Amino acid sequence: MSRHRNIRSINVNEEYEGYDDVYGHSVEDDYCVSPSEAAFVYDREGSKSKQKISAFFQSVTEENEEPESREANLSEIDKARLESCIEQINQVLGCGISRQELINIILLYNFNVEKAINFILGCPQYKHVTEKKAAIPKDVDSSNIKVVTPGPKTTNVTKGFDLVQKEVTRLNVTPRSQSPASGRVTPVNAPDQNDETKGAKQKDSKLDANEQYKKERGGAKENLYMVVIGHVDAGKSTLMGHLLCALGQVNQKTMHKYEQESRKVGKQSFMYAWVLDETGEERNRGITMDVGRSQFETETKLVTLLDAPGHKDFIPNMISGAGQADVALLVVDATRGEFETGFDFGGQTREHALLVRSLGVGQLAVAINKLDTVMWSQERFNEIVQKLKVFLKHAGFKESDVAFVPCSGLTGQNLIRKPTESELLQWYSGPCLLDVIDNFRTPERPVAKPFRFSINDVFKSTGSNFCVSGRVETGTLCLGERVLVCPSRELATVKGLSIEEVSQQTVFAGDQVSVTLSGIDIQNVSIGYILCLPQNPVQIASNFQARIVVFNVTVPITKGYSVVMHHQSLVEPVIVCKLINQLHKSTGEIMNKHPRCLSNNSSATVEIKSSRPLAIELYSECKELGRIMLRVGGVTIAAGLITKIIL
Repeated sequence: MSRHRNIRSINVNEEYEGYDDVYGHSVEDDYCVSPSEAAFVYDREGSKSKQKISAFFQSVTEENEEPESREANLSEIDKARLESCIEQINQVLGCGISRQELINIILLYNFNVEKAINFILGCPQYKHVTEKKAAIPKDVDSSNIKVVTPGPKTTNVTKGFDLVQKEVTRLNVTPRSQSPASGRVTPVNAPDQNDETKGAKQKDSKLDANEQYKKERGGAKENLYMVVIGHVDAGKSTLMGHLLCALGQVNQKTMHKYEQESRKVGKQSFMYAWVLDETGEERNRGITMDVGRSQFETETKLVTLLDAPGHKDFIPNMISGAGQADVALLVVDATRGEFETGFDFGGQTREHALLVRSLGVGQLAVAINKLDTVMWSQERFNEIVQKLKVFLKHAGFKESDVAFVPCSGLTGQNLIRKPTESELLQWYSGPCLLDVIDNFRTPERPVAKPFRFSINDVFKSTGSNFCVSGRVETGTLCLGERVLVCPSRELATVKGLSIEEVSQQTVFAGDQVSVTLSGIDIQNVSIGYILCLPQNPVQIASNFQARIVVFNVTVPITKGYSVVMHHQSLVEPVIVCKLINQLHKSTGEIMNKHPRCLSNNSSATVEIKSSRPLAIELYSECKELGRIMLRVGGVTIAAGLITKIIL
């Protein structure tokens, strides 16, 4: 009977009705404990009404009677981080500590794995663990974990965990940090580090990531992803197919087969295009419909070729391909009338160039194709160059980042070696197309930033797992790591990594990767989703502000205007719910606050709202995930940068 409560003197209010019959139930918490008699015998209406139930739980904690689980107070993101920390500590120290003790220590040090391990190694009560593991491996992430995701506020995880702090004080233990590189013992700061220490640790983690990248990729050729764009029937697939054939990427037997098959259907000139256009529908229609992929090598680079469709009906596929590219090759048709159709009369030459520039591609090579149809005319070449130079400058390309090359995809002139045509040699002495591609600068890979991976395809693999393919936008990913799938916030484990069907242990920013996932249902993953690490989740929101540049629109953009937004591979209907201000196109100064509409060639800050949460980032923090495209009726009307996320 000593454990029973004396409930006769309880003064019950209506506020607490319904709780009397639940043994050990607190109205403020979900814990079930056995308190002392005095815990419930107090005046709830008198001068002691300000007393909190949490004061009682603090006294219970001091008596080393802990609640059932501290995980109940954590958000889903923090639970994922907690599991990741526990897994890392167990890999380092083994299973010599109970799960609840690990949780207390991890939350005390605010998810800092290195500090938690250092505390355990420096605490006498965990001496059995210290004897087994005397040092921390180098692969432990020592960066201070920080949450930047929006959404519901996370619980103050350090509240109520006085047990560990009191234990440290009682044992008079000073936690220590042992540097795995030098073996020197240095003091560890309290959980709230100063800014200088945080900055030093972030700098060290960046150096580690860059050093790892140089170590694994420094000796190999630089990877370069090049998208081929241009108006339909400009000869993109034929040009690149002939280039691949000349480089020996396609054997003679296969080319003979393509020649015979294309002759049977009356399309012998398409034999080189069939190298990249592999589906029956593409070959029957004579146009590229999906992004074709192939690889070839130059003297200094390993180039992954992305052959984008030119037809206006397949612009979404072209955007998906351009979003994966580092540089672009614009192919134009030099035939009289054909160039004007693609450039002056609503063709895709202008739109494709604007799209790739808006997607962050800064280097462009212009292949003036089919110049043999105009007898290698220098006047025609100069005419096309002058028109394109003016347009590309307005589109945002620097003159030094644009190169023009005369060539012929059908005859193979000026593709991989100097031309042999006398008419062309009379006035052109520049590099061939392969040399221009080799002269592209490889963009700097943001390997030190938090991991971000954009999914552009989901497919079933062998066994019970499935694969997602896409581009590593920033950071690095290792085999066996836990990842967070956003915006669904589902956890998964990386079971396999491969680049061009070659298995990898680690992948870096800029790589096109196939990732095998386990522990998650394939129905919870879609094209356009983002993979990240639980320690640094991507931001999730359905409302944000963007600075946009409006192209040619037939109907002005007004408040409530419905558009289709392209964000990497994601295609999502959204609404322009507010026109915040109109900006000067060159200087960015505010010209008009709350304009009534936006017309052609204008710049503005707008607020955009989607019907469901999306995984996005600010352009200032992650350029790769901070760009958007707005399209209406199959036409691109604007491009923009995300400047503010509204929670």
